[in-house]
Amino acid sequence: MKWLEVLIVSAMPFSELRGGIPLALYLGFDPISAYVLCVLGNFAPIPFLLLTLGLIERTVSKVPIVSEIYGRIVKRTERRRDIVDKYGYFGLTLFVAIPLPVTGAWTGSLLSFLLGLDKLKSALHILLGIMVAGVIVLGTSMLALR
Repeated sequence: MKWLEVLIVSAMPFSELRGGIPLALYLGFDPISAYVLCVLGNFAPIPFLLLTLGLIERTVSKVPIVSEIYGRIVKRTERRRDIVDKYGYFGLTLFVAIPLPVTGAWTGSLLSFLLGLDKLKSALHILLGIMVAGVIVLGTSMLALR
């Protein structure tokens, strides 16, 4: 069930590929399997997020403490919107492709929602960004393991 651990870590908002790929390599997955599994895991929650963020926002706004936390997340995300404003969907791909904290598929999904972007186009551009980030993280992880 190592594959399930890797899939879950890759799907989580704070670890994403930055946690999944090194974990997969540590657990003995070959680089290609690690990449594919982690990209799939990282993308798995994205369609759900894109389709339900409006409902989630309306629901959390009714719970004061959760609403406050969500508000902070939105403020942090809004500060990063300039690249998407400037380059559109390609900017969304770039934003997700940068494997740093507060960038990635989850934040890209929230940014897409906040900017009112098309869900299908956003999902495709987020997937492309995940794939690019996966190559970067895989390469960096393999260099670190040498």
